[in-house]
Amino acid sequence: MHVARLLHYYGYSHVSQRRAVTFGPDVALAPNVSFRNGANITVGAGSHIGERCLLWAGERATISLGEKALLGPEVFITVANYQMRPGVPVMDQPRDEADVEVGAGAWLGARVMVLPGVRIGEGAVVGAGSVVTRDVPANSIAVGSPARVVGTRDASVSRTPDAA
Repeated sequence: MHVARLLHYYGYSHVSQRRAVTFGPDVALAPNVSFRNGANITVGAGSHIGERCLLWAGERATISLGEKALLGPEVFITVANYQMRPGVPVMDQPRDEADVEVGAGAWLGARVMVLPGVRIGEGAVVGAGSVVTRDVPANSIAVGSPARVVGTRDASVSRTPDAA
């Protein structure tokens, strides 16, 4: 019985939902990436989604990855969250949904969590283990829980050590 459940789960999260996702050309996916509500997910050309990532779109809200977006292993992106009305069990709360957008050339490190309504700008980098609760501007470097901007990817600044 356990084997049948595993096969059903795999077929649901890795096969049927994957078929519903809109992929640009040359997208690379690890074999164990999971999708929910795949019809509401778009992955741009040349993007890479790492091992054990989960992209959880909503019934109405969408997830959009720009071209050449890079998701490290175990990235979790969701567009839905429960409301928190007092006196009502969380499971009985209505859900709020809001679109998530990851810009072209953005890089989300290992185990980044992106919450509903967030826009991560083009070329932004989000450090491993960060929880993104609000927008990250283009070409920014954000880290932490909650993620906050700690720098920029300014092309005019050299990242190589000075020669002695």
